[in-house]
Amino acid sequence: MSLPESMTIIAAEGAGGPEVLKPASAPVPAPKPDEVLIRVMVAGVNRPDVAQRSGSYPPPPGASPIIGLEVAGEVVAVGGEVSAYAVGDHVCALTNGGGYAQYCVAPAAQTLPWPEGYDALRAAALPETYFTVWANLFGHGRLAAGETALIHGGSSGIGVTAIQLAKAFGATVYATAGSDAKCDACRLLGADAAINYRTQDFQEEVKALTKGRGVDVILDMVGAAYFPRNLRSLAMDGRLVLIAFLGGSKVENMDLAPIMTRRLTVTGSTMRPRTTAQKGAIAAELRAKVWPKLEAGQCGPQIHAIFPFSEAAAAHALMESSAHIGKIMLTVAP
Repeated sequence: MSLPESMTIIAAEGAGGPEVLKPASAPVPAPKPDEVLIRVMVAGVNRPDVAQRSGSYPPPPGASPIIGLEVAGEVVAVGGEVSAYAVGDHVCALTNGGGYAQYCVAPAAQTLPWPEGYDALRAAALPETYFTVWANLFGHGRLAAGETALIHGGSSGIGVTAIQLAKAFGATVYATAGSDAKCDACRLLGADAAINYRTQDFQEEVKALTKGRGVDVILDMVGAAYFPRNLRSLAMDGRLVLIAFLGGSKVENMDLAPIMTRRLTVTGSTMRPRTTAQKGAIAAELRAKVWPKLEAGQCGPQIHAIFPFSEAAAAHALMESSAHIGKIMLTVAP
């Protein structure tokens, strides 16, 4: 297949607000031996993209400086060590950066086929949230069938995925969200109860919902602002999994005794610094355990808004407004 030498990307012209995102030109990347080159059809917009654009989340050494962590499209070239994919395959991928571009490389281990019946739009909405939720809620959080989970930010891309996967694997699910409309959306997605954190105290609501027992697992992206109430909302042997710090990362004057007396686990992780082997292991579990549920319609992406590639700035503005329910996407090519 004949490939162009250059491509259009969305570049951040310095750290700043959404307005720094502008179309630019860059060379088409060549895949390394363990990578595939994807002609990008759709790219997802995620919170880490916003953080990178603002200058608070620089890419790790060796990663593409181009923003964008998930794409779907067509394989147009493969590295010499790649046997799982061939030119012409339709794939989605968790990238190490570079997604806001017409062409993007990704390790083959972090690449997955489109679920049966999916198109590029729905496939591109999967990698970032599904890798994150699977690794944290089911990996670090060890959520099991019959247990109870509290999902903060239930209407976010992560929250929508967490609610659906927790229900699909047999858990009781409670979620928090910032409006009655968002709470209604969480219930429609499968949450057994939804708590408006602006008008209700989630700790008191969890206590009432569980008859004082607490929940087994909490998935939290707020951090310090919720930490004391999160601990008080956990059941014996409960697990708190932290994936972001939208409410700060430093807790002061905190009584840690509940961690010992109730045998609590406080854990968390980030996805981007993991090795290709570690992300590949998550991808393999997703394909074996989650892709069948996607294909059976037991879970799936909730897409809130679709922007043309050239309007990435508007997509970022929407992300920062937190007015969305589910995913925000960029269409790059047919």
